[in-house]
Amino acid sequence: MEKLGMITIGQAPRTDVAPIIEKYLDGRAELVQVGVLDGMTKEYIDQNLYPEADDYVLTSRLVTNESVIMSREKIKPILQKKIDYLEEIGIQQILLLCTGVFPGLTTKTSFLIEPDHMIPPTVKALVANRRFGVIVPLVEQKENLKPKYSPFGMDPLFAVASPYKNDMASYEAAANVLKNSVDIILLDCMGYTEEARELVANTTGLPVILSNAIMAKLVSEMI
Repeated sequence: MEKLGMITIGQAPRTDVAPIIEKYLDGRAELVQVGVLDGMTKEYIDQNLYPEADDYVLTSRLVTNESVIMSREKIKPILQKKIDYLEEIGIQQILLLCTGVFPGLTTKTSFLIEPDHMIPPTVKALVANRRFGVIVPLVEQKENLKPKYSPFGMDPLFAVASPYKNDMASYEAAANVLKNSVDIILLDCMGYTEEARELVANTTGLPVILSNAIMAKLVSEMI
């Protein structure tokens, strides 16, 4: 059976997101999961990978269900090593389970599937000229992520709700920030679940796009 490598910037396995990916793979490929933070304690991550001033900030989940915040610059070398490892064991297609932007990642022969290359143009095609809202996990990402959309002529309105804090009230608050100002909403993190999508959709009465579902559908067409 073909294998799809999946790298989370947190810890594997991602029991929250993997079922969404596997649903669309429909048994056509085995999912091989690795994590950038595998084997690390939360204390180590907080002490060694926490963002400095002006760093590009990311968040993800540990296997303990705790959330962590980290610097893209500090985790990028570890991420590249995980890509190299999956190549070494023969994985030909590798999905990066993060919607953040990671310039300069490389493979030798494998195909690296980077959501930040695929989601903005796909969403632009879906949104067209309608008003566009984006929910992100961290306040810092409201500024970090603007350049991801601007090349496609999109200037989204942002709201914040973390997928890693199990706080349904934050989803409702974010949905209420957006609902009278936009026509369609994107949940811009691979950690958001179908439950979150439904909550935001029900609160706003608007179409809500789930990033990991889009990527799962696109990747499933490549298997």
